[in-house]
Amino acid sequence: MTIRHTRRVFLSAATMMAAALAATACGSPQDTASGGGDAAPVKVGLVYSQSGPLASYGKQYIEGFKAGLDFATKGTGKVGDRKIEVTEADDAGDPAKAVSAAKDLIGKGTKIIAGSTSSGVALQVAPIAAQNKVLFVSGPAATDAVTGANKYTFRSGRQSWQDVVTAKSFIGDAAGKKVVVFAQDGAFGDANEAAVKAVIGGAGASVSSVRAPASATEFTPFASQIKAAKPDLLFVAWAGTTAGAMWQTLDQQGVLAATTVVTGLDIRASWPTFGAAGSKISFLSHYFDGASDTEAAKAAKAKIPGGTLDLFHPDGFAAAQMVVRAVQEGGDDVDKMVKALEGWEFEGVKGTMKIRAEDHALLQPMYQAKLTGSGTTFTATAQKTLTGDESAPPVAQMKG
Repeated sequence: MTIRHTRRVFLSAATMMAAALAATACGSPQDTASGGGDAAPVKVGLVYSQSGPLASYGKQYIEGFKAGLDFATKGTGKVGDRKIEVTEADDAGDPAKAVSAAKDLIGKGTKIIAGSTSSGVALQVAPIAAQNKVLFVSGPAATDAVTGANKYTFRSGRQSWQDVVTAKSFIGDAAGKKVVVFAQDGAFGDANEAAVKAVIGGAGASVSSVRAPASATEFTPFASQIKAAKPDLLFVAWAGTTAGAMWQTLDQQGVLAATTVVTGLDIRASWPTFGAAGSKISFLSHYFDGASDTEAAKAAKAKIPGGTLDLFHPDGFAAAQMVVRAVQEGGDDVDKMVKALEGWEFEGVKGTMKIRAEDHALLQPMYQAKLTGSGTTFTATAQKTLTGDESAPPVAQMKG
């Protein structure tokens, strides 16, 4: 496990809170907690994937986090008169390493843990937060189970339900529609099929599936099954090195021309995988560069290396905004931090974000997107933006 320490300083408020803070600066929670003078730093632990299979996601998360802290604090580096002390730990996508890192940080007095690139990691760290009564802000991990996990657990990214609701938006009223899920055998395919049945099937569509072995390299038989089913919507959930061949076959066999084909738009580095099929697919999107033009997005672009935003930059940015809010309102009292985040509405990279008080779901815009150009020079554009209310998951029962 690799841990590195960095000290950064942050001013107390997000831009939208500046006026309120000016009126109440003399009585802030952190002033009370510190008693004035040289205040103790606020310890924040970031446990995320610096290495491992999701390292590219983790890189975007930490870049977004740094940009978000700069934005939320106007570059001054303090919450009230307290410095933020950030400790970064690499979980390599391994839940055991993440739990070990989180426990180590908590043992050293850290009351705020953020990160969790992997869903498996998030589901293991959330109970640790509840047991130790520390604030946990999960990151890119998309599993729906993080929402409502316990009163101390929040999320700074989207969840799978929001992805599938966005896919549903391509066919409007789902009642009476026929939907086919094309996915690999295994847990990944099972989860996607279950989500489509719950969300789109629950809205009245008939949902079936065509499943292929993860080892498959010849996709013509599966393309034939899909065409024979004549779906109104084909939802594709595919991961791995065979994606290029799979998309090429679906295109050559006329599947992309026969129906609306929807899949998730991953990070920019994956776009060439679509090849000639890229411009024929309808994409549900969490985020891509140019999807929004908010002040936060502009600030993030100014700080992100290369100036191009990607899929998980907003997750890190929002996490930083949430950390600043929690400390500004709660000081060292974690229960007050929780209350300060519940129901909080703020402007993030994507636009208006709201933390639902009942289960801590993060309501946020989602996008329909199209790619234009070629596999090496694709450009993404938003076709439609769903509001946070339009993409909201059902309220989950809080478990603890």
